[in-house]
Amino acid sequence: MIVLFNKPFGVVCQFSGEDKNLSSFINIKNIYPAGRLDKDSEGLVILTNNGKLQHKISHPKFDKEKTYIVQVDGSINNEAIDKLTKGVILKDGKTKPAKARIINKPEWVWERLPPIRIRKNIPTSWIELKITEGKNRQVRRMCANVGFPTLRLIRSQVGDWKLNNTELGSYERI
Repeated sequence: MIVLFNKPFGVVCQFSGEDKNLSSFINIKNIYPAGRLDKDSEGLVILTNNGKLQHKISHPKFDKEKTYIVQVDGSINNEAIDKLTKGVILKDGKTKPAKARIINKPEWVWERLPPIRIRKNIPTSWIELKITEGKNRQVRRMCANVGFPTLRLIRSQVGDWKLNNTELGSYERI
């Protein structure tokens, strides 16, 4: 079984604990997340009851491409995009080259609760970033490294699985 869940901001990618977690949204026994999104990130989380599939989705050696829609602080430029596409040096090593491009805010993006902070004198911009690794908070660290801190992070795709039109806080079985 595969479940595609659209994780809201503030939800922890586990089924137990004190924080708001997956059990608040998904009432299916014996499924587990294949990879995680941190509490501050939103979007696609894949869950499955198949351990081999879970490993194949989440383990970096399989180079499963993940697509993120990222709102950053400031007007991102081509120089920063170029750095992302070449890989950036983080404390735990250089990242693999990413696919990155500047985009307009997608029409399908929902309003975040709570909303991001807005500063009147500093614009924000959006990028699409595709990576095959999964280092801890990698996208956030990559964007900060090139001078554009992440304000909002939404995973829209993992491999061939897409968020599609799954409502925030909802899931679909495939």
